[in-house]
Amino acid sequence: MQSDEWKAASAPSDDKTWKLLERAVLAGVVEQRRSRRWGIFFKSLGFLYVFVVLFLFSPWSSLEKAAALKSHTALIEVKGVIADEERASADNIVGSLRAAFEDKNTRAVVLRINSPGGSPVQSGYIYDEIRRLRGEYPDTKLYAVITDLGASGAYYIASAADAIYADKASLVGSIGVTASGFGFVDVMQKVGVERRVYTSGEHKTFLDPFMPQKVEETRFWAEVLDTTHKQFIASVKQGRGERLKDKEHPELFSGLVWSGEQALGLGLIDGLGSASYVAREVVGEKNLVDFTRKESPIDRFAKKLGAGVAEQISLWTELRGPVLR
Repeated sequence: MQSDEWKAASAPSDDKTWKLLERAVLAGVVEQRRSRRWGIFFKSLGFLYVFVVLFLFSPWSSLEKAAALKSHTALIEVKGVIADEERASADNIVGSLRAAFEDKNTRAVVLRINSPGGSPVQSGYIYDEIRRLRGEYPDTKLYAVITDLGASGAYYIASAADAIYADKASLVGSIGVTASGFGFVDVMQKVGVERRVYTSGEHKTFLDPFMPQKVEETRFWAEVLDTTHKQFIASVKQGRGERLKDKEHPELFSGLVWSGEQALGLGLIDGLGSASYVAREVVGEKNLVDFTRKESPIDRFAKKLGAGVAEQISLWTELRGPVLR
């Protein structure tokens, strides 16, 4: 009798135990399935990444590579400020020029320019290389095409071309040299800040914005800029030759800019037209192939990935709110 009562009392307890075990087993199975799905997802993502990288470096990743196998007009972009480590650096532009001229299927080269200028050194490197390549490949003409802006160092580069084209509303010229800065001497005096600098040269603080200007140093700096300006003018005259109407218009070298329509009358450019117009009507080869040196796919991917991670970190920080340290 007592045994039957014990069995009856223990039966509900056994049922609960089995149900708990069943739930635990089912939870383990679900967790395994979930882990397996995530594993498959990440493996697929890895395979996709490898596939994309291989595709980017494969011969089929650029239609222009196939286009370059036949006769073409080579196109090189000069965009933005001309400076070291920028998109329009001498290294990038010179490398692009050499590749375009060395290609046996290149009929002519078009340098499409949209730049306010920049470093006279970088511009000078490109100018000299253009003239060297023109001498080495006399049958391959180089045309400069100015779009929105071809000023200062950008025009310096353009003047080395066989001919220059622009739109009637393009801004062309600015043959001059500039250097600018700020002076904070009076502000520091008002605030009560004392400038302390130690040098071993009489003019080592030359151009220091926190020091008063000296007449002899200002005069010296003007001479440096004037010398650079004369180098600029000489290069433009060498490149443009008799086409330049500088005798009738000495203001050409004053730093002013003109519209493309005005520039045509002043001899700054040779005609009005776009890059496709030059390729089609002047060169006679409308097939344009871009030889502009670009970042590698890995570099572009890394930058995008870095920007994305930085954006997520910034967003996460904003959501967390301010942190006291």
